[in-house]
Amino acid sequence: MEVIRRFGLLSISRTGRRLSSRPFLLHSQPNVRLNSTLPPSLPGSSIVLRDYQEECIQSVLKYLGQGHRRLGISLATGAGKTVIFTQLIDRIPPRDARATKTMIIVHRRELVEQAAKHCRLAYPEKTVEIEMGKNVATGHGDIIIASVQTLARGRIGRFDPRAFKLILVDEAHHIVARSYRDVLEHFSLNEPTPSAPVLVGVSATFARFDGLKLGAAIDHIVYHKDYVDMIGDKWLANAVFTTVKSEANLTNVKKDKFGDFALGSLSEAVNTANTNNITVRAWLANSDGRKSTLVFCVDVEHAKQLTATFRDHGIDARYITATTHKNTRSEQLDAFRNGEFPVLLNCGLFTEGTDIPNIDCVLLARPTRSRNLLIQMIGRGLRLFPGKEDCHIIDMVASLETGVLSTPTLFGLHPDEVLDKVGVNEIREGRQEEKSAEPINTIPEDETNDNVTLKFTKYDSIYDLLEDAQTERHIRSLSQNAWVQIDTRKYLLSDGAGWLTIAEGDNGFTVHHVLRFNDPTSEKLQFTRPRLIASGPDLETAVRAADTFAADKFEKRYISSRQPWRQSPATSAQIAMLNKARIRDGQLRVGDLTRGQAADIITKLKHGGKKRFKDIAAKKRKVQKKEMALNELRQRTDVKVGPLQG
Repeated sequence: MEVIRRFGLLSISRTGRRLSSRPFLLHSQPNVRLNSTLPPSLPGSSIVLRDYQEECIQSVLKYLGQGHRRLGISLATGAGKTVIFTQLIDRIPPRDARATKTMIIVHRRELVEQAAKHCRLAYPEKTVEIEMGKNVATGHGDIIIASVQTLARGRIGRFDPRAFKLILVDEAHHIVARSYRDVLEHFSLNEPTPSAPVLVGVSATFARFDGLKLGAAIDHIVYHKDYVDMIGDKWLANAVFTTVKSEANLTNVKKDKFGDFALGSLSEAVNTANTNNITVRAWLANSDGRKSTLVFCVDVEHAKQLTATFRDHGIDARYITATTHKNTRSEQLDAFRNGEFPVLLNCGLFTEGTDIPNIDCVLLARPTRSRNLLIQMIGRGLRLFPGKEDCHIIDMVASLETGVLSTPTLFGLHPDEVLDKVGVNEIREGRQEEKSAEPINTIPEDETNDNVTLKFTKYDSIYDLLEDAQTERHIRSLSQNAWVQIDTRKYLLSDGAGWLTIAEGDNGFTVHHVLRFNDPTSEKLQFTRPRLIASGPDLETAVRAADTFAADKFEKRYISSRQPWRQSPATSAQIAMLNKARIRDGQLRVGDLTRGQAADIITKLKHGGKKRFKDIAAKKRKVQKKEMALNELRQRTDVKVGPLQG
């Protein structure tokens, strides 16, 4: 049983190590001074809004007043987005006497029923209709709540777009899918149009896997409050995180059309007796005092097998899936909410729109490459509940080389960082205890005494500058391209025509493009000024955007890290260039490096890497000096049987 750390693998410790990093953000929030003079609830309504909910509504109204019509709201799970939805219905005026109706578009049955319930409570005087499956709306209702799948199957044509003032989209990170685009086209909302209804989309995860597409449907994110903010303001329960290496091998797992792992292939890799046993033992080691654990599995078979493993260890665990009969599902869910059993396993049911506030532990047994899915799963455990101090997130992390996302990456940490019962505030406040990486091969069995050998792996290479590839493992797990790190939190991808950079700033990550061109009046190569082509709140989003751009502008044979030429020996010209740069004592030879390694080092040197190399070498000398002094001290203080030397 192993916990991931930067320099290798360490057992689940009980040392309470604390890490530092900035908290992650999904999108930056505009600096808007909000009008707080309007009432915090509708006249005659019993609903009292939280301060941020009113701020959110005021931000929407501000942007509408400036002429913007397609708006996005980024709110953490548990922020009460349905309350904001319902309040917006009466706050947004009709654009003319005819356009008075509102349509709420969702993608799951549970969300349809939830929205209908809230609307009927908030507006008892209005007619609320449902358009989904066998439920057919008359079209005369004041509020229509519709399933996007039903609308996209041709039933959208039953609704006159001129009668609607407002279109609300729940879980709006899906909004660029074809079904949504077809529905929005009916309301002339695929482009900004003054005569179209107002579009407001809400999501806890306003990001797409490719990093570029959301702007096709939404023009502005007008308000943002992520779960770190909500925890800090005491609107959500605190979270503590532990990452555990599951030993699942995802190397050959196929990807689906969205870039995440294909479920069937993922299940074959994850649903093994060894991995399931490690998962249950990880929960046993970290579940002290936890009453209600929600487990996320890959598919039905994984849920069944992992449930059986829990029960083999004497734990009353039960599972429900989309195939579970509705009555049985409801009964099991009610029993779990009432605390009648401690562990509930599911697959694909509770990532969106489910309210189970008593959850105080979330076990992530389903690896993912989707930041959205990861955040949605974590969010299930953050609702407030009497007697609940926090929620423990146990993340079963598989092999990083495949681009799996883990809880450390949500905080801007390298995925190799160990999180051992670390709280959000500890991460936010920047407290850290540094630990050195020692080249230890094995250590004794851990305190569970269950024949688990704990191993350290030191990632090292023969050249100091090539050591930088340790940090590139993360970005190359997210991309098939040969990104190299040229500075702290700055990466570069180049071909003969120019280069792209990804850099971290105060407000997230930016992607810039520099183009090479020939100037007839100059003998030297000329380069354009860096042009901003994309930005994102996190490295994963920026990489997707940059790779999408690079696929169109760069030649694959130069930028792909999987080209066969990269594995052949370095050329004599490459070796001569590196020897001239004197990156090491002594001369390099052709067989010392591959062409890919040599190309990466040359790229680093061309873009400021020589200073970085000197810094790395200086730090290494400093560590070696300390080690030599410590060894000398040990030798002087050793007491041995035998004659003393004078």
